[in-house]
Amino acid sequence: METQPSGLKVALVLALGVAAVSAAAIFVRWGFAAAASSSPGVSLLLAASRLSMAALLLAPTWPSLRRAQASPRAWTMAVLAGVFLGVHFGTWITSLAYTSVAASVTIVTSNPIWVALAGWLWLRERLSPLAVAGILLATAGGVLIGLGDAGGKAAGSSPLLGDLLALLGAWAVSGYFLFGRAAQRSGLSLGQYIAVSYGAAALLLLPLPALFKTPYLGWPLGFYGAALAMALLSQLLGHTSFNWAVRWISPVLVTLAILFEPLGAGLLAYFFFGETPAPLVFAGAALLLLGVALAVLGRRQT
Repeated sequence: METQPSGLKVALVLALGVAAVSAAAIFVRWGFAAAASSSPGVSLLLAASRLSMAALLLAPTWPSLRRAQASPRAWTMAVLAGVFLGVHFGTWITSLAYTSVAASVTIVTSNPIWVALAGWLWLRERLSPLAVAGILLATAGGVLIGLGDAGGKAAGSSPLLGDLLALLGAWAVSGYFLFGRAAQRSGLSLGQYIAVSYGAAALLLLPLPALFKTPYLGWPLGFYGAALAMALLSQLLGHTSFNWAVRWISPVLVTLAILFEPLGAGLLAYFFFGETPAPLVFAGAALLLLGVALAVLGRRQT
């Protein structure tokens, strides 16, 4: 039986995870720069490459899938989680071609709001007054981000389109978390679950670049290096850190820690690209993240 780690160790692992996922947007921009293109086909190829590499790196876990003592429902839930994960990365990575890092990452991190609303609409879970207040604040923050992007000089050619794609990414990752929780509760271990979901997400995305007549090979080494960095750091190291931490501390605390991702991504975007969104975007991001934090704490009360 594993020994309970110290609070300092858990905090350090969480900080490492936040740093790893915060860098994902920067790797995406480097991938675009290496390819000298941020077209939808290139965005989808970058997303497909990230997930394919992550799935291949999990190859040592594949033999355990044959020994899994899981119900058919568990496998179905894991595959559905992978489908939603593929949609998440396809839309979110594409959003970074059109809007600022700060706006995109803040909006895509709003998924606890949508999980709370889905629980209320379909699972009949009660929303506490604190959660309702959080949802309203987050909605106001999202409106401010949209207004700030519309009137500012945000990165990308169509910031409102980018914001919408990031919102679709937030909805999709909410489905990923909900189906993923069901898959693990139905008998799949964490390693088995991510092997199936990452593989399903990769299979969903791999054919899509061809629809845009985007070649899979022949891109500069830096493009594939950016995808590998996302697979190793943001996907396997970052997400695994969160999954490890949730075994030892409350999922609420882990979710709140992840809310530092937009701050980290925004600082990195400023440092590497000199990207400074409009003041309204900053104000909206602060409101949205505060609303998400209140919603997360409010769900804990139910």
